[in-house]
Amino acid sequence: MPTEPALCETFDVSRTTIREAVKVLEEKGLVRARQGSGTTVTEEDDWNLLDPMVLSATVRHDSELRVLDQLVDIRAALESQMAAQAALTATDADLREIEAVLERLSAQTRIPEMYVDTDVAYHDRIMLASGNRLARAIVRTVHAEARTSLRYVGDPRPDDCEASNAGHIRIFECLLARDPDGAAEAMTTHIQQAWRRRRPKPGTA
Repeated sequence: MPTEPALCETFDVSRTTIREAVKVLEEKGLVRARQGSGTTVTEEDDWNLLDPMVLSATVRHDSELRVLDQLVDIRAALESQMAAQAALTATDADLREIEAVLERLSAQTRIPEMYVDTDVAYHDRIMLASGNRLARAIVRTVHAEARTSLRYVGDPRPDDCEASNAGHIRIFECLLARDPDGAAEAMTTHIQQAWRRRRPKPGTA
């Protein structure tokens, strides 16, 4: 990166401001500052993709959809594990609340703009029932940023919502049956198929 004086001149700010900015970039894994050798931009593999700002920018510039594909893989892996756990540990109250969200989904399949938000609530309620706070936090972080991308959410039609909801119903049936393997498989299939339906061709806006 340019020297502090050069950055101060370019952005017309003080050295203190530049140092604070560099410190923030370091925390995000984007640059590395070393005494005597200046500040260098790090390789992409060192970036902190769980930082909302970094993830958001990465998704925006993900022309080949590699990051979104990886995000879907992470969701499928973590949510399937949480679905399996929920099948074993969800209380009757948990199941009633999950069913209530599923009923809302079923009523909204003809209203995609409402359905997509309730879809998030359905998945989150299952994650909550699993008791895995860390995995839930990771999914919520990456999913929230992904949903700001139109390439991720797509433009769902009522028939897309109907197909998606069939997966939700299958997951709930496995939860009711206390079938962890079935719940995990149903969750993985649902997430991957939903992404395949809405995934745009690489390079499209």
